[in-house]
Amino acid sequence: MTDYLDYPDRRLTLKPETDQENGSVERNGGQHAGLIAESAAGMNDGRDGQTAGQRDMRGGMQNGGSWDEQRDWENDGWRDGQPGGQENGQSGQGSGQDGMQNAGAWDAKRNWENDGWRDGQTRGQWNGQSGQRNGRSGKGKGGMRDGKRGREHRGRMDEQGDAQSGGTTDGGIGGESMSGSRDGQDGGYNAGQRSGSRKGQSGGQEDGLSDGDVIPRNLDEIRERLVPLMGYEESFDVLFREMIYGDKRVGILFLNGMTRDDVMTEVIKRLTYLNEEQLEPDALKNFLERYVAHSQVVPKQRMTEVIDMVLAGNTALFIDGENQALIIDAKMFPQRSPEEPSTEKVVRGAKDGFVETLVTNIALVRRRIRDPKLRMEIVTVSERTKTDVCIGYIKDIANPTFVESIRDKIKQLKVDGVPLADKQLEEGIVGKGWNPFPLVRYTERPDVLASHLLEGNVCVMVDTSPSVMIIPTTFFDHMQHAEEYRQTPFVGTYLRWVRFLGIFVSLFLLPLWFLFVQRPDLLPEGLKFIGPEKTGELPLLLQFILAEVGVDLMRMAAVHTPTPIATAMGLVAAVLIGDIAVKTGLFINEVILYMAIAALGMFATPSYELGLANRMVRLVLLIAVGLFHVPGFVVGTTLILLLLITQRSYGIPYFWPFTPFNLDGMIMTLFRRPFLSEKTRPSITKPLQYYRMPKN
Repeated sequence: MTDYLDYPDRRLTLKPETDQENGSVERNGGQHAGLIAESAAGMNDGRDGQTAGQRDMRGGMQNGGSWDEQRDWENDGWRDGQPGGQENGQSGQGSGQDGMQNAGAWDAKRNWENDGWRDGQTRGQWNGQSGQRNGRSGKGKGGMRDGKRGREHRGRMDEQGDAQSGGTTDGGIGGESMSGSRDGQDGGYNAGQRSGSRKGQSGGQEDGLSDGDVIPRNLDEIRERLVPLMGYEESFDVLFREMIYGDKRVGILFLNGMTRDDVMTEVIKRLTYLNEEQLEPDALKNFLERYVAHSQVVPKQRMTEVIDMVLAGNTALFIDGENQALIIDAKMFPQRSPEEPSTEKVVRGAKDGFVETLVTNIALVRRRIRDPKLRMEIVTVSERTKTDVCIGYIKDIANPTFVESIRDKIKQLKVDGVPLADKQLEEGIVGKGWNPFPLVRYTERPDVLASHLLEGNVCVMVDTSPSVMIIPTTFFDHMQHAEEYRQTPFVGTYLRWVRFLGIFVSLFLLPLWFLFVQRPDLLPEGLKFIGPEKTGELPLLLQFILAEVGVDLMRMAAVHTPTPIATAMGLVAAVLIGDIAVKTGLFINEVILYMAIAALGMFATPSYELGLANRMVRLVLLIAVGLFHVPGFVVGTTLILLLLITQRSYGIPYFWPFTPFNLDGMIMTLFRRPFLSEKTRPSITKPLQYYRMPKN
């Protein structure tokens, strides 16, 4: 316990002047200054000039802490059943002869502990309640009733702007002073009052909370705070519903359109049956543990945290007289039902896919992996959008280094917002710059994600996006498709090789044919027919570039065109534009043919991002061949291979298992092996459990 003498600036000085009106303090008597008008039993009559706080020797009761034998009130920290005037567990009783103040004994060598005081805190600062009493505000709790008017003092601000407090005024004149405030004229100190109270504050700060982050106890103040903090009364969808349950005023804060009306209706319906006795002695605790009938309810102390959770779709319940709010998870987002992704369709297999709601996506994964070791960590990213990001992994499989690295990079990301979700987050945590190759794999299929999690990968889900990032990844991970695992191992291997061939053709067919056209001497005698009979009106390089741009235009037009019209548009583009362009001499037949084959290979690439990157590589090789012929093709291909070899995805080689060479990984890449023969996980992810199944 902190010694009082170490903090002389916190000492409560009792001035011995005797000429102060209704505020004189008698040191030897230990009596309070100030008069209480027509107060309850044990309090002095304010009209007869007797000093407030004088002990009733017959009843043993002290001012501001009287004990009604019939009602067992707890006032100013008094405990039920204790003798009148005895203080709750504090050293030294409030004797009128030991120089200690009434309703809160003061040990000259120790700081105030009575009436909710905490060791080492400034005088008048309440224990964890921002200057409010450690009792319950309300009738007979944490402050005495005005005997004449029966009003409750709930921390209303004094007209002079003095600090607020949760207890009633012991030294106020006529009982009209606000609870815990200091009357600027009577010169006396209220029981538990903060000496030298600050203007405009709530009687001190909460532990670790700033003044602007403390939830006011008064419901009217909460409503006023919501205007600048959340745009209440300016934004039509910000609603604050006030109701009375028992004797408690309650405010319900929510966003229209993001709250489930049926859930909140049931909660409110149950609360309407409450009466005054059911909410005593602790209204907040009773609401939380008994009467708010919902599975996810948590109390919050910070105003900013409450607002952030309401903006995320939750509902906040404020209680008048309490400095905490209850957060009810009754959010509802507009969402579509899970359906098969258009870019990862399979003939056999599941037809569900991820959607734009994070919770739904997590449920789809947990449905497939019912492992208690599966972890789903939530992180909030950016200052304005406050986007929810989920990091998923299996704790006893995934390498902790990968998990920690991904978590740190996400937490260190300081941006204004990520409205485009996963793609902006990828650039923020991967930082690949102008590298065209994707360093993370995207999937919209829960079964594909579950397979990668079982291999030791880590997934990153972003709210509002149906795509999930898989980290780390390799170049050959982007070339695999779920359809291969829905067929027999032999058929799956065949489909994989056809896909590999299509990707190779999309990369090198056009540059090689262009090179042979420029250097016919490189062709053997059996392939002399490959060269064109005529070159057309435009140079071949320009024809290839225009053809590439034309394919991209048709693809983008198909994306932005309704589905029934897109089919007709494709026919028009292929027949009319292609046929007329050849007949007019702008293009030759070979350019259209090889361009169509390369486009088919690109569309056969499972990863949309890898297909676009391969298109950029093809353009670079075409330009290199057109400018430098054979050296251009060799140097261009070499540089691209060096880029793939030197590239890393979170520390693992991007071109694995070729570099560094790994035989087992090579077999896994080239062949779709039977399920029971896959007894190990890929070593490149450095899993904690290398073997999938026990050794025989």
